Amino acid sequence: MRVVVVTGASAGIGRAIAKAFGKEGAKLGLIARSTAALDQVKQEIEQIGGKAYAVTCDVSQGSAVEAAADMLEAELGPIDIWVNCAMVTVFSKVQDIQPEEYQRVTDVTYHGCVFGTMAALKRMTPRNAGHIIQVGSALSHRSIPLQSAYCGAKFGIRGFTDSLRSELVHEKLNINISMVQMPAFNTPQFSWARNHMPSKPQPLPPIHDPALAAEAVLWTANNPQREVWVGLPTWKAILGNKLIPGLLDRYMASKAWDGQLTGETSVPHSPDNLFETVDHLHSEKGPFSNRTVSKRPILWTVRNQNFWINEAAVLFVVVAFFLGLFLGQL
Repeated sequence: MRVVVVTGASAGIGRAIAKAFGKEGAKLGLIARSTAALDQVKQEIEQIGGKAYAVTCDVSQGSAVEAAADMLEAELGPIDIWVNCAMVTVFSKVQDIQPEEYQRVTDVTYHGCVFGTMAALKRMTPRNAGHIIQVGSALSHRSIPLQSAYCGAKFGIRGFTDSLRSELVHEKLNINISMVQMPAFNTPQFSWARNHMPSKPQPLPPIHDPALAAEAVLWTANNPQREVWVGLPTWKAILGNKLIPGLLDRYMASKAWDGQLTGETSVPHSPDNLFETVDHLHSEKGPFSNRTVSKRPILWTVRNQNFWINEAAVLFVVVAFFLGLFLGQL
């Protein structure tokens, strides 16, 4: 029975991931800021046959993450898989974000991932075994407007992970590290994220069900990869940015700006989860279930041992895709 730790386990993708591993019979270590929400997730996992132990922890504090890891191993046993999923964000133009807001998004989303990875490595290295999974985003390759703080943190996670990956190879450690790049999902993020825009935010369509993200992470845990790209929107964002970044700048300036806003007037000073939790909004899904894509997304994998083969395949797919678009317009 595997021991799996999930940060950000109280809501959204993290909650879906924890439940997916619970269905597989794993022993779950749950980390998040809300004790009440963690208790709910723990009960859900136990109802489907899993075992869970929850630790209330703000992942922006390295010492707290380390203490949580100690508690989880003492209760559940040696950690086999560590999934970093905790995040916060701010929807805003750059000039309207305060320095402390940038710092907080970076502390939770980037430093939280770093501290979780360090805690996992400390325990996996002596055993020379384990798997660390970073829940990433297409936005770690291709930024969009109104999410500069979040995009910057996700880019940072990708850079950190690539650096660590080389170190693991150098040290000849049998520890896998994967990054799962996600499209947009229907999570509570859009109900409780801090928002400086006049309109309420929404995921950039198409919007996917969080259970699909959990399925991709579970698949990655069973099939370790360098990267996994989830869904066609992720493919298009990453591959398009490799070839036509300037054109995408202009495309995102209109499509991604308007596409992230519902048109419904935002309520000033609404409670948000940037610095404090909003307990009554913790759930797996957000308010966009009627617009959610439920079909299983296609996964594009970049394998550690076949990196250059996959890069060549990526180039072929991109050329074929854009050639098809061009010929279709003739």
